[in-house]
Amino acid sequence: MRITLITTRIVQGCLLLMGLASCTTDRVVVDRRGIDQVRYETDLAECREYKRQVPVGEEMAKGAAVGAAVGGLIGATGGRRSTDLAEGAAVGAVYGATDKMIDSSEEKARIVKNCLRGRGYRVLN
Repeated sequence: MRITLITTRIVQGCLLLMGLASCTTDRVVVDRRGIDQVRYETDLAECREYKRQVPVGEEMAKGAAVGAAVGGLIGATGGRRSTDLAEGAAVGAVYGATDKMIDSSEEKARIVKNCLRGRGYRVLN
């Protein structure tokens, strides 16, 4: 299968986004005035444990499957070459997986923040 330079660049861009998304953290800014620092660190560690329940791999696989199907259909309908379907599916799969990874990273950050709010902290971001 021959992959075009444009397709290669799109896939590389999506992989870069995946890498950046995996580097995102659940950085939390909390008003620490009047709080016990040791208790806060304990609560933060416990809240970060909850985020591990987010099934990132499963979500990425679903996103890749949907993206591949949509990308393949787009490639098949608009393509002039026999490789357009495969290229469309490849780009769609990477895009779908990237999208789900970003969604999962954001969800993990929300979980930590909501947990801390539930424990009485004033989350500022």
